[in-house]
Amino acid sequence: MTPIHRPANLFRDAPLLAVTIVIVAIMGLALAGGGAWLAVLGGSFYYLVAGAMLLLTAWLLTRRRAEALWVYAALLLGTMAWAIWEAGLDFWSLAPRGDVLAPLGVWLLLPFITRRLAPRLRAARWALGVVLMAAAAVLALSLTRDRHDLAGTVPESETTGAIASSEAAPPAAGENWTAYGGTGWGTRYSSLSQITKTDVKDLKLAWEFRTGDHKGPDDPDEITNQATPLKIGDLLYTCSPHQIVFALDAATGKLRWKFDPQIQHNKAFQHMTCRGVSYHATKPGAVTTDGAPAPSDCPQRIFVPTNDGRMFSLDAQSGTPCASFGNQGQIDLKEGSEVQTLGFYEGTSPPVVTEKVLIVGGAVIDNYSDRVPSGVIRGFDIYSGRLIWAFDAGHPDPNEMPSASHHFTAGSPNSWSISAVDENLGLVYVPLGSSSPDIWGGGRSSDKERYDSALIALDIATGKLRWSFQNVHHDLWDMDMPSQPSLVDLRSNGGTTPAIYIPAKTGDIFVLDRRDGHQLVPAPEKPVPQGAAPGDRLWPTQPFSELSFRPPGMLTDAQMWGSTMFDQLACRIKFKRLRYEGPFTPPSEQGTLVFPGDFGMFEWGGIAVDPKRQIAIANPQSIPFISRLVPRGKDNPAAPNAAHPPGTELGVQPMYGAPYGVELGIFLSPLGIPCLAPPWGNIAAIALKTHKVVWQHRIGTIRDQAPVPFPFKLGVPMLGGPIVTAGGVIFITGTMDDYIRAFDVSDGKQLWQDRLPAGGQSTPMTYETGGKQYVVTVDGGHGSFGTRLGDYVRAYALP
Repeated sequence: MTPIHRPANLFRDAPLLAVTIVIVAIMGLALAGGGAWLAVLGGSFYYLVAGAMLLLTAWLLTRRRAEALWVYAALLLGTMAWAIWEAGLDFWSLAPRGDVLAPLGVWLLLPFITRRLAPRLRAARWALGVVLMAAAAVLALSLTRDRHDLAGTVPESETTGAIASSEAAPPAAGENWTAYGGTGWGTRYSSLSQITKTDVKDLKLAWEFRTGDHKGPDDPDEITNQATPLKIGDLLYTCSPHQIVFALDAATGKLRWKFDPQIQHNKAFQHMTCRGVSYHATKPGAVTTDGAPAPSDCPQRIFVPTNDGRMFSLDAQSGTPCASFGNQGQIDLKEGSEVQTLGFYEGTSPPVVTEKVLIVGGAVIDNYSDRVPSGVIRGFDIYSGRLIWAFDAGHPDPNEMPSASHHFTAGSPNSWSISAVDENLGLVYVPLGSSSPDIWGGGRSSDKERYDSALIALDIATGKLRWSFQNVHHDLWDMDMPSQPSLVDLRSNGGTTPAIYIPAKTGDIFVLDRRDGHQLVPAPEKPVPQGAAPGDRLWPTQPFSELSFRPPGMLTDAQMWGSTMFDQLACRIKFKRLRYEGPFTPPSEQGTLVFPGDFGMFEWGGIAVDPKRQIAIANPQSIPFISRLVPRGKDNPAAPNAAHPPGTELGVQPMYGAPYGVELGIFLSPLGIPCLAPPWGNIAAIALKTHKVVWQHRIGTIRDQAPVPFPFKLGVPMLGGPIVTAGGVIFITGTMDDYIRAFDVSDGKQLWQDRLPAGGQSTPMTYETGGKQYVVTVDGGHGSFGTRLGDYVRAYALP
């Protein structure tokens, strides 16, 4: 055997080899140590074995032995086999398992390394080279397919020969867009067809308006502009985070008027947002709820709630407050509630407008205390602002009106999202959140439990309950009913059934008969994990809809992710240390993995429904959260030591009045990326005849979230929903990258996109004026979501 020369100083003789040895050894120590920890926790032994092989490689390199390449080739080959076994041919799951090892293998083949090694070097180099080429081939093959993608096409019979809508349905949004969801039915559908899947690629920016409303020094992190504008006649109406209302010329975007409510605000507010305004037009001969003639002022009205707990009624043509409404154009929504702390009750979503009644909900501060404002739903006379009914979901008699001796129930379930209305049936459909605090239910009364995280159908005229459906029993996971439900008349051979589609944070879409709440798609009760924290309790079962985007089965550590094998290992260790037994695993001091997480698979953006094609468009997302109960102690006192809480929904939440606080956060790697493998966001189509998913694709890139702006299409989280048009085009802007996109309703293929100047965490809308169809998006970004803030309203049209 040829003697091997071993210099006294490797760094001086072969510095690159010496540095390589150190790097390989450090990698080996990290993998071996972390791998041993993971193995003890019951996870994969791969990392322990890989660490040992790296340490052996480093030792052989110090000996200048060519066997180092053989060992490294075996490590790569084993890694490739293990990765395919765990993740299949999924590129984004395979990549982090080899994105450090493969480049290091190439480095080991370079001459300034190999010339220092002996003997039988040629064979060792060939072995390592062949394994590297095989790994490259596997990655290349994985790029040709996406196992998370579902290709499909809406049947041709569903895209042509449109059938007239039910007589009960309001006219579809077309020339005008008169309510948040297009109409009170919340379908986000437009009958306009000038923009089609053939010419949508030619869309250009027609006009842009800057509101000038930016985040100020006293604003919380949760500042965002989630507004969907309205269009009536020649005016477009929208609002900004501080509830400033703007009326713009629909053709040019020029400002006609603006109204600033001069809200009080500070960092203690949990939100600073506006999802939109509402519109009402007085009909000839209209009367108030008490039979008096409608007032002559403000024949057309704009309603806007504020974050400091007020509601304004404005003249739609001038922006002047309507003197006939409340106190010179405003009412105090905190009135009737025992707790009236500024910022604890916020109007973030537009109210429901009916012929005579204005129906109002509001956001209540989350996880601060059990003594927070009531989440009562109220009906006001639309002209005078007089309170005519109340539905206090936490009170034994929900309809008891406030008086000198009665306040609305503190902490009762609230409705922070958008409701839908069927005036033909005389019903308003209100999505409710959970009782306060969200993550602790040991002190909830049976009255509060009845409608916790439920959809309630109320009589428009009286506020009396017609029916309710509970999405989660004894909710301890913040699984509010988050979305505006969508109403659609389902066609079948047996006739037409009036249905309501209710997207839930859990990923389920519940489908009910909107007349009586009868299930049209089964949602059987199934057993869920038990073992509540001391002092709390759990419901033994939860409903699971058969129409759902909830990932099947339970998460495993093989589904944990990272940008490299090291942060992936950290995520696997973190996963194994958490309590997780599937959906509805209860909160714990150990820390519980909540999946779907608090953001929910569906949020306030809801779904879009094309009633002609009988197709629904959804954009579900998948981001796990961690919920950790924090016992009372030095860092978590039983009572507040300051006048106001911090304005946030993440981090440690005090939950005063409960034996615990709670620490909430997204399940992230040490590098700040989700620990769950992508996709984190999809767009999909559902055939309403079968309630089957027809197609589903990833949506969005990490361009605006990664340190280097690579436009990798992983499928990203989003806030905001889709709209769909008779032209066969879907528009969506809510992704974490700053784009507006258009998709073909038939197969979901992307047809067009344009770069936005700020995050588009809102739902777009479309209208027609001057014979031209426009698509409008509000791009203000989202503070806690991490997208770029701005103050833009942008309209697109064909040249």
